[in-house]
Amino acid sequence: MNTTKIIQLNSAVLMLCMFLHVTAFAQELEAYRIYNNKGKQVEFGAMVNQLNKNQVILFGELHNNPICHWMQWELTKACYEKNQNMVLGAEMFETDDQVVIDEYLSDQIKLDHLKKEAKVWPNFATDYQPLLDFSKEKNVPFIATNTPRRYASLVSKEGIEGLNSLSVTSKAFLPPLPYEVLQNDSGYADMRIMMGGHGMDVELLVAAQALKDYTMAYNINRNLSGKGLFIHFNGSFHSQKFSGIYGYLKEMNKDTEIGVIAVVEEDSLEYNKDWKGLGDFVIVVPSSMTKTH
Repeated sequence: MNTTKIIQLNSAVLMLCMFLHVTAFAQELEAYRIYNNKGKQVEFGAMVNQLNKNQVILFGELHNNPICHWMQWELTKACYEKNQNMVLGAEMFETDDQVVIDEYLSDQIKLDHLKKEAKVWPNFATDYQPLLDFSKEKNVPFIATNTPRRYASLVSKEGIEGLNSLSVTSKAFLPPLPYEVLQNDSGYADMRIMMGGHGMDVELLVAAQALKDYTMAYNINRNLSGKGLFIHFNGSFHSQKFSGIYGYLKEMNKDTEIGVIAVVEEDSLEYNKDWKGLGDFVIVVPSSMTKTH
């Protein structure tokens, strides 16, 4: 074999080795894993099939995580293919935004008006507008479920009794009053531990959080229909450990079938027993994942 052929062969071998190295590295770079409530890794399709049997899906997101938002989009499309009797709703829109949302969905106003008047979040264009536009395209109702933040702020300062001073017009944006903070709710117990010792009245903060959860649950419950499916998008803390929104929904109707997705960010995607009980499914995403805002 002459020198030229030897050089060509060596170059080919080197290129093959580099290709195999890059390919192996790419295969190790996972964007997410999904685990069921038994700690078994499952595929996306299996999660969709299981969740689609419920009346409500609570998708507990990490607000700035792109994998969450991509999977919300894919989950919505996949569920719609199985059941067109669907309603979408989100924490990211407050009840006094509903009229603006309805006007946008019915083409009465333009997107610019929606963005100016509906108090949209900073990542609206990339993360929530696609879901809203899906509703528009498929003629699927989209419900603004959350309490106006000014009322949650009022409770955080004056307690539940502070809502008594609101006018009848203002109370129309709230669920039936008064309400009670759920006892034995694991989410609120976690809040008390996290916020204790910070010089704040923790019970007022818990009451404000409970108002949001109660309001979201109320607006989900009153928009349930027969064999339809309500997919709700909220921060994971509002529903993980089957607490918060989940607890209030069960208080309203113990027979409501609810599926819960929780999302965590970790350095390792290997299953961690600490995730057991967070939801029916846990989506784990690398801590190094880029953020949407």
